[in-house]
Amino acid sequence: MSAVIPLHGGNRFQEARRLGVSEESVLDASASLVPFPLPRRLRRCLMKALDGSALRDYPDVSHRCFREAIGKWHRVDPSMVLPGNGAAELFTWAARDAASEGVSTLPVPGFVDYVRALCCWNATYSFQQLPLSWSSKAPQHFPVGPSTEVIWITNPHNPTGQLWSRSSMEDLLKRYRLVICDEAFLPIVPNGEMQSLLPLVGDYSNLIVIRSLTKLFGIAGLRLGYAISTPERLNRWSQWRDPWPLNGLAVAAGTMLVSDHLFLKHWIARVNRWVECEGAWLHSQLESSHSLSPCPSSANYFLAHSDSSLVPLREQLARQGVLLRDCRSFEGLDERWLRIGLQNKAGNRRIIEAIKNVS
Repeated sequence: MSAVIPLHGGNRFQEARRLGVSEESVLDASASLVPFPLPRRLRRCLMKALDGSALRDYPDVSHRCFREAIGKWHRVDPSMVLPGNGAAELFTWAARDAASEGVSTLPVPGFVDYVRALCCWNATYSFQQLPLSWSSKAPQHFPVGPSTEVIWITNPHNPTGQLWSRSSMEDLLKRYRLVICDEAFLPIVPNGEMQSLLPLVGDYSNLIVIRSLTKLFGIAGLRLGYAISTPERLNRWSQWRDPWPLNGLAVAAGTMLVSDHLFLKHWIARVNRWVECEGAWLHSQLESSHSLSPCPSSANYFLAHSDSSLVPLREQLARQGVLLRDCRSFEGLDERWLRIGLQNKAGNRRIIEAIKNVS
């Protein structure tokens, strides 16, 4: 089977099948998930849900307990919270609002799923190229381009890992009729919450903030995300969507994870320490290699580039069981770019050893 350009990371099953190896033998650094084992309390919660009525009964269509737990964690009214079947489902409804407001601006390179969501509604959009060079002290600046009605922001930015300040983004709220801010990776970033737009949702009716529990807890299979915006907007979305977008196990897990604030704070602190320590080590090791030039990043992934095509390198690494993210699906990037998801210590060492073996 020939290699194809993946639209997303996390294609371990497909790649293992293509390479003719077991899925368990592949280290997937194309996705950017926290690498820790599932918390014991999450395992207990899922087992309890299985033994109870979570599978037999229809889930509560209002997700009242889950919404209340998220509201308490973020100190917003539950009416301003809408859980979703992952952030991707919520992008779809945000895109419907965006389509009704006018033209969307998409900074690029950027997450491909925004385009997918906008195309669901035949929405009009334009790309604004971000600088492809920056330092750790001076992140990218938002480009000044033709005025549109809507802007989609990812903070920290995907795939570059740049963290924008709240003050710089607040200016956008005064310029655009609708601002959609994807903060899926923000809790992973050390001190990232200080730049969140969540405290501004009550002041700006044109703001939508979308979060994900997938990255923070490494539970992509459960599909858990949520949006925070005005009650009127979220009530409208509720009328558009399927009656039961979240299954009973996901609702039970999500409610438990955000209800225990002490556990949540300890978990986030652990994740932040991992990003600081392992991120610095992996970045320094990549810098000393001759194959890749890593860019500064505040998140748990690095964008890396070369003067020549990195497609052969990615394929050689894949055949050693190490998957990196092919960045050709990101608008504004080409075959000279790869994204590397941060792993645990053993995984990061495996990445470096594999790169040395093919250099």
